[in-house]
Amino acid sequence: MKIVILDSETVSRNDVSLEGITSICDCQVYGYTPNELVAERIGDADGVICNKCLITGEVFEKCKNLRYVGLFATGYNNVDIEVAKEHGAVVCNVPAYSTNSVAQHTFGFILDYFSRISSYAKTVANGDWVNYKLFSYFYIPTSEIAGKTIGIVGYGDIGKKVAEIAKAFGMNVVTYTRTPSRVTDGTKTVSFFELLEISDVVTLHCPLTKDNTKMINENTLNKMKSTAILVNTARGGLVDEYALADALKNGDIAWACIDVLTDEPMREDCPLMGLENITITPHVAWAPKETRERLIKEVGENIRSYMSGKPRNNVVK
Repeated sequence: MKIVILDSETVSRNDVSLEGITSICDCQVYGYTPNELVAERIGDADGVICNKCLITGEVFEKCKNLRYVGLFATGYNNVDIEVAKEHGAVVCNVPAYSTNSVAQHTFGFILDYFSRISSYAKTVANGDWVNYKLFSYFYIPTSEIAGKTIGIVGYGDIGKKVAEIAKAFGMNVVTYTRTPSRVTDGTKTVSFFELLEISDVVTLHCPLTKDNTKMINENTLNKMKSTAILVNTARGGLVDEYALADALKNGDIAWACIDVLTDEPMREDCPLMGLENITITPHVAWAPKETRERLIKEVGENIRSYMSGKPRNNVVK
């Protein structure tokens, strides 16, 4: 089986090994591939592995042998699933590999905001503590998260892990999910609008679909408390970034913590650039070394399963 890896640098900069994939079959590895070269580089290969490269209908049309699409990701919105189905191809993602790291990053955001860790560290670096007469200063307000309500949008593996951590901190947890019958751990399920209205923290942990694109928009932001914060470690397309920028400028919500954007890498004209009440990280919630090692191992297992005639994690229904 011949496989082309299109964007290995999205998972490894020589700090984790790709051998768990390259030892299985004939592999051609590219560190980065612009979308206009995707079809050319796949060529007559049987399979492709990628993270963010677009596998479109045109790619399937040009790459007649393509029957396997493996993803370095859980999300698969970069692949035209309907065309893949028509083409007879399987599309295999890797669910749950980043559960711990994304939940960790989510709470890194939350704790940094409520304890103002980064803000206070900057004042110390600027010499404020050296020049202060008392043993402590606390002119930047902080707050306990115990007793706060966290609203989790999406209750898959990551959403459940976030809930587990939140409960350990003494937070009140509610969730909005398309499948409330699957919430069996006692977490309260509510409507989306109710979640927005009662939550001190709204955190997104759902896949991006055509039905929930820009679910965070002017209308839904207006439902949130003015003291609430929005956390997005899921997909940038869930948020209307222009509406979020306006809400932050107008004080409609207090803060946003964002790890993902609609356009990545960040554009110079991104409406969230330079705002004072936002924390932005460059899509790194999934990126700890242990997480990426787990991802590569699971991608390899997906390939082995496909080659044995029993593909797993196939999202083509």
